[in-house]
Amino acid sequence: MSTDVATAAETVRKIWTEVLGDAPGDGSGATFFESGGESISATRLVIRIEEELGAEIEVGDIFEEDPTLESLVRLVGARSGGTRVTP
Repeated sequence: MSTDVATAAETVRKIWTEVLGDAPGDGSGATFFESGGESISATRLVIRIEEELGAEIEVGDIFEEDPTLESLVRLVGARSGGTRVTP
C-alpha cells in the first residue's frame, strides 16, 4: 500500500470517527446508520471527505449504500480518480 493510499484510508477513518464517534461494539461491520448516522452526519461526512481528499461522493451514496467504514474507504478510493484505497 502506498503512503498516499494509506494516508487516504486513515483520513477516511478519522473523518468517520469524528463525525460518528466510535463504532458500536468492536466496530467490525457496523454500517453508517448502525453507527448512529443520519442526514446531518451524512452531509458532514461527504463535505469533509470532499474537502480533505477531493473525492466526490454524494449524500445519496451514503443513504443508498449504508456503507461500513471499510466500504466507504473503497468508495472514496473509487471516486478519487481510481486510486485504490484499501481498509
